[in-house]
Amino acid sequence: MLDLLGQDLQNKDLPKGKTTAALCLARDLFGEYFEGNTLELNASDTRGIDVIRTTVKNFARTMGLGDAPFKILILDEADNMTSDAQQALRRTMEKYTRTCRFILIGNYSSKIIEPIQSRCSIFRFPPLSQEDVKKQLKNIAKKEDATLTEEGINAVLEGSRGDMRKSINILQAAAAAYGDKINADVVYQVTGRVHPDEIREMIQYALNKNFMEAREQLHNLLIKYGLSGIDILKQMNSEIVKFEDDSLKIKLMNLLGEAEFRLSEGANEEIQLNALLANIVLLGQSYKGTKS
Repeated sequence: MLDLLGQDLQNKDLPKGKTTAALCLARDLFGEYFEGNTLELNASDTRGIDVIRTTVKNFARTMGLGDAPFKILILDEADNMTSDAQQALRRTMEKYTRTCRFILIGNYSSKIIEPIQSRCSIFRFPPLSQEDVKKQLKNIAKKEDATLTEEGINAVLEGSRGDMRKSINILQAAAAAYGDKINADVVYQVTGRVHPDEIREMIQYALNKNFMEAREQLHNLLIKYGLSGIDILKQMNSEIVKFEDDSLKIKLMNLLGEAEFRLSEGANEEIQLNALLANIVLLGQSYKGTKS
């Protein structure tokens, strides 16, 4: 069987342990002969057709060591391979199926050509559950004699979005920079984010038609905290979805999407974010307030 481990998500910042799963599979299968029977390549670095015709082909054509029925070739970030390389790989996979199995790992299975997908079994790796990440973070904090508050854990979860590796890195950075007591404020500082209360306050200023206060809050986020326009929009999105008024939520999301598009096109972020706040002020004239 030919395996493809993939994750078809919009956000590419969501690794799920795909490479680890592939390596664990190979180690469990080959034992002491793991190194001789396994080849791992990063397709984003070695993504040309020459690598497929030389390195991959030479490895795939030889028999495995020991009692191994076949060898395993792991192509990480296979969705970054060129189309020509994928076409060459298709034939190689077919020709040497008796001596080698291929594991293709990628974030976007749609970028793998259909002929290769049809030769593979596709396994999708969803994000880790918050409970699993939280349990592991508490275990690490306990072993490291660090105090991790519940608010601190929630801030880590918000910043990592199901990525265990990123969660551990945030935890380690927070402990290294601010000592063994880790709370939400510490996590927001090391991740370059601001407390949700400040974002919520800015939105409320605008909805309550206090444009200058909202603009001052925006200025602090851009200058004092050094946030980019996209980062601010992402945090605004997280806060807006918590609003109870669905009609207001829809209108705010529409304004947010327009601002995000303009920033992606290269528009000046401060001007566009000020325009967004101005539009929220105009929208707020139709509402007496909102609940969040």
